[in-house]
Amino acid sequence: MTSEFSEQDGVGVHDALQRLWTPHRLSYVKGEGKALGDEPEGCPFCRVVELDDSAGLIIARGAEVFAVLNLYPYNPGHLMVLPYRHVPDYTDLTLSETLEFAAFTQKAMRVGRHVAAPHGFNVGMNQGVVAGAGIAAHLHQHVVPRWGGDANFMPVIGHTKVLPQLLGETRDLLAEGWKAVD
Repeated sequence: MTSEFSEQDGVGVHDALQRLWTPHRLSYVKGEGKALGDEPEGCPFCRVVELDDSAGLIIARGAEVFAVLNLYPYNPGHLMVLPYRHVPDYTDLTLSETLEFAAFTQKAMRVGRHVAAPHGFNVGMNQGVVAGAGIAAHLHQHVVPRWGGDANFMPVIGHTKVLPQLLGETRDLLAEGWKAVD
């Protein structure tokens, strides 16, 4: 086996670039785990609620919505708020779902501030595939903690996001924070 820094015979001129290999991202690139159509049976968000919280990376469960870590986060603590009900559009929520959805979003921000002290948040949802929704059939809102300087050269030049914490550790931290914060 060759080192990532050694030259290999017969593969061209060494370019002096170092490589940061992220094989775990290949499943995302291939679309593994993506929804198989618009029905709940093929929806990863509908499947995740059947798992225990730790295995499903679920932060908290409410009566009509839940909070779960994003498997492919932009930043540590990037979570999503979703209704249990498999609906594609924000306007499909009932009034009680909308209220709990909003309350979970607010609490997600308070918990993020409590456990990680971000400088700000990106909060939003992409409605439809054309708007950027990776799983358009099941409504979900992103809550992404942001810090000054968190966007560095790695995503821009290296197409790689460097995350300083494993998802399981982030889930545990946020789940404990959820219990501690009103």
